[in-house]
Amino acid sequence: MATLADTAIAPGPSSNRGRWTGIALILPALVVVGLFFVIPLFLSAIGAFRAADGGFTLAHFEKSLELYTRDLVFTVAIVALSTLLIALVAIAIAGYLTLGENPRAVAILRWLYRWPLFIPFVVAGQVMRTFLAKNGMLNHVLIGGGLIDPISAESMLDWRGIVIAFVWKQAPFVTLLLAGAMAAMHREHIEAARNLGAPRWRVLVEIVLPQVRGTLLVGLVLSFVTMLSVLSVPLMINPNSPTMITVDVAYRINTFADYAVANALCLLSLLLAAFGAAFYLRHAVRRAETAA
Repeated sequence: MATLADTAIAPGPSSNRGRWTGIALILPALVVVGLFFVIPLFLSAIGAFRAADGGFTLAHFEKSLELYTRDLVFTVAIVALSTLLIALVAIAIAGYLTLGENPRAVAILRWLYRWPLFIPFVVAGQVMRTFLAKNGMLNHVLIGGGLIDPISAESMLDWRGIVIAFVWKQAPFVTLLLAGAMAAMHREHIEAARNLGAPRWRVLVEIVLPQVRGTLLVGLVLSFVTMLSVLSVPLMINPNSPTMITVDVAYRINTFADYAVANALCLLSLLLAAFGAAFYLRHAVRRAETAA
């Protein structure tokens, strides 16, 4: 005869039903992740290390580094610079949305900064391709404003155009996360600092940012990984050498059908993304240990 304690500990039918319901709810997401992310990653890793005779080889990585080391360095530099500028832009916009004293300016800025969120990268690349061209809108505005002479106008369809496109596209995403975190803060610290005469920039740097540092880091890591995987922007703005590694992957596949080297390049890009993820995880673990 079961005791009262055994009856209380033993799982009932409702507990098993809830467990299977939870599994059924997450199963579609797991299937999608497995089919479109895990399995392709596994096949790409196999292809990168497989020789023509089916054996193990590092020749594809050696060829990738021999041909595209400059593009790898270029990719890291572009993405790192874009990430830094995204951080500065996001901090400036989110800080003004939180600490700004002009309600009309805050409302206009809150309405304007989100627009690039709804624009795909391929459209952003096409927009920047016409905006930054030698006869594009940017130079026309600068010439019309008397800031440059017509003969001094030059095209920015190079690394500068890629950086501008990345910052314009990704800064609103990080700003949205950061502004939400700032809005959720307790206002007592901010008001106390302002009452003591601290300027807004000092309140932002010394009081607000330390409390939302984790959110900023999450947004920057996600942007870093996203920019590493973008093909349309560098392909439209700067397809010439040096270019980003995604263009090289497309070139190896479309021109030579060389999937082995393309897979090797993809794994090298994954390694670059892993550095950003490892940096975030290290920060998250350190923060959890501090909180504990």
